[in-house]
Amino acid sequence: MVPAIFGLSGLALTADERAFFADADPAGYILFGRNVASPAQLRALTDELRAIHGRERLFICIDQEGGRVARMKPPVWPAYPAGEPFARLYDVAPASAIEAARCNAEALGLDLAEAGISVDCWPLLDVRQPGAHDVIGDRALGDEPLRVAALGRAVLDGLARAGVAGVVKHMPGHGRALADSHKELPTVTASAAELERDVAPFRALAQAPIAMTAHIRYTAWDADRPATQSPVVIGKIIREAIGFGGLLLTDDLDMEALDGTVPERAARSLAAGCDLALNCWARMADMVGIAAACPDMAPVTAQRLAAALAQTGDLVADPARRAQLAARRDSLLGLA
Repeated sequence: MVPAIFGLSGLALTADERAFFADADPAGYILFGRNVASPAQLRALTDELRAIHGRERLFICIDQEGGRVARMKPPVWPAYPAGEPFARLYDVAPASAIEAARCNAEALGLDLAEAGISVDCWPLLDVRQPGAHDVIGDRALGDEPLRVAALGRAVLDGLARAGVAGVVKHMPGHGRALADSHKELPTVTASAAELERDVAPFRALAQAPIAMTAHIRYTAWDADRPATQSPVVIGKIIREAIGFGGLLLTDDLDMEALDGTVPERAARSLAAGCDLALNCWARMADMVGIAAACPDMAPVTAQRLAAALAQTGDLVADPARRAQLAARRDSLLGLA
């Protein structure tokens, strides 16, 4: 199995994609707006991916956070709030905010389950920092680590109730970045002591099934390499200091924070200690290059992947339950 997550080019698989995926046997797939049009189309697409591999528990993920990061959009699918409203409610009623976040995540997870999507790249555990780039902004669950951890745990619990595994991101923390890592490599110069604030939510949720790295250079830990490609950050900070033992996924390797070809980026990330390389843009040459450049999946990665997917359940629709959860969320958010 190739330790990579690949994107798809359109609403249905091309003949070339079908043949390549069957031969390469990637760990899983990621979906974007270009892949979604209707519930029936989307379920047919995810069912075909499962049929190619003969695996019911297949890693099929999406970025569906709510707010401005949503691939499944109205009017076909419901709109969901970003992280900020839950953080505001926490100021007034912490227990209500946690319950609202859990209800919201379960409702959103039911949308994904109906579509056959087993993994959501959410929640963000990035602690919002004043003056930072707005790439995180209102997506964050707050500016205080314990709050972020509490709401993040509620999101993971809500998704799990819908049979969907969550991905905590962007480990070890994107909240201080002064640049957008989609466009350039941010450098964070905070001291190791200051960065304790950033890693705190990830440490609190170190038992999460899956995490995603940050394409950020932290000079206190490794002045030369971004976290995604740093054996120091992955080994000493993510695995040891944070204590994360789950499946570690890179952020998108096509982002301009990284240099080199996409296959080179994948190979460097895996060599540094990431479990899976995430390649989003469905360029066949890049995917073929990654399959050639990357070693076979390591046994420990296979174990982590199986453990993460074991937490996913029967991916079925439940519109009545979703409506109840959304109503409960809205009632609680109204308290703020």
